[in-house]
Amino acid sequence: MTAALLVGLLAYLCGSLPFAYLVGKWIGGIDIRTIGSGNVGATNIGRTMGTRWGIFVLVLDALKGLLPVALLPLLFSDPSNANFVHLKVIAAVFAIIGHMCPVWLRFRGGKGVATALGVVLVLSPWGSLGAVIAFAIVFGWKRIVSIASIFGVIAFGIAHFIAIGGDAFNEIYWSLSIFSIAAPLLIIWRHRSNIARLMRGEEGAFVSGKIPPEPEEQVSSDSNS
Repeated sequence: MTAALLVGLLAYLCGSLPFAYLVGKWIGGIDIRTIGSGNVGATNIGRTMGTRWGIFVLVLDALKGLLPVALLPLLFSDPSNANFVHLKVIAAVFAIIGHMCPVWLRFRGGKGVATALGVVLVLSPWGSLGAVIAFAIVFGWKRIVSIASIFGVIAFGIAHFIAIGGDAFNEIYWSLSIFSIAAPLLIIWRHRSNIARLMRGEEGAFVSGKIPPEPEEQVSSDSNS
């Protein structure tokens, strides 16, 4: 229990590092929370400061998911231990929550896609492959980041269960399987404002290396969704 609490706390603190906010403030001289969608994430940095900086934040946000899941369980358990996978899942959950609800920004963070990418690269190679393929196909077709992200997280869950098969809820993988259902649902819920714009036909497409701005009305109480 102590190991689980420490892993969760450290993963949360790592996930809560607000790289989008810091890059915006230190490099762009802006408060990303007041611009575009108000979302503290790579896409909003990309549309505000350019694709190069968006990719830079994307990599940093992915690393703050990947590193805690890859390293923290090793400090408290052995990979041969049946609880090792469960510690990895705990680290994954709290890294994503840290990104979405960072204590440093009064719990107003991003939507979790980039951090989830880093997490699943460690947790489920097959799941992450499914997510990347789905994202690439949908993004190549629609050129819309949000809808590609939604299809990517759905594909992750499906690919996980295909890869694990009948072992999905055994004593080793049950927590990972629950994560593979819950994490996509949480990320989709965090995209509810994007889904509303998609239904209205207002979600902009990525064109000529630039991410289109979101409607100004999105800088509101719903901007952290």
